[in-house]
Amino acid sequence: VHKQIGFHPLLNEAVELGNNFWLLGVENWGKPPFRQSGELLKTLKDVPEDSFKILLSHDPSHFDEEVCGKTTISLTLSGHTHGMQFGIERFGLKWSPVSFKYSKWAGLYRVGKQFLYVNRGFGFLGFPGRVGIYPEITLLTLHKFSKYQFKN
Repeated sequence: VHKQIGFHPLLNEAVELGNNFWLLGVENWGKPPFRQSGELLKTLKDVPEDSFKILLSHDPSHFDEEVCGKTTISLTLSGHTHGMQFGIERFGLKWSPVSFKYSKWAGLYRVGKQFLYVNRGFGFLGFPGRVGIYPEITLLTLHKFSKYQFKN
């Protein structure tokens, strides 16, 4: 169905978008009971080490387990947790029961020169609503810097 409507699912694949800028996509890699069928090494096989890489990986736990400190992927985009559709994000306080399962469950995280953004999504699982965790569609703007201009 995806291909019929013009989408190209990246199932353990990488696509160069131009100028050594790569978009990577892995199949799901999640904490049990979710399956771990994402093959990151296969996805990275033909991608130049010094390229700028954005990884699409549904479950944010993949970042800590296989990406962070083990690859040169600059940005990982994840979803999956939905903020558990319940929590508090006000006045500098950010908490949800999902934080007991996922240390990185919503928003932007940085470890060294690698970033993870976890989108809260706009769907639901089970309960058809949200309390304190608003639906989200994210717009990210990327700026080009040389590796020598990167500021910690």
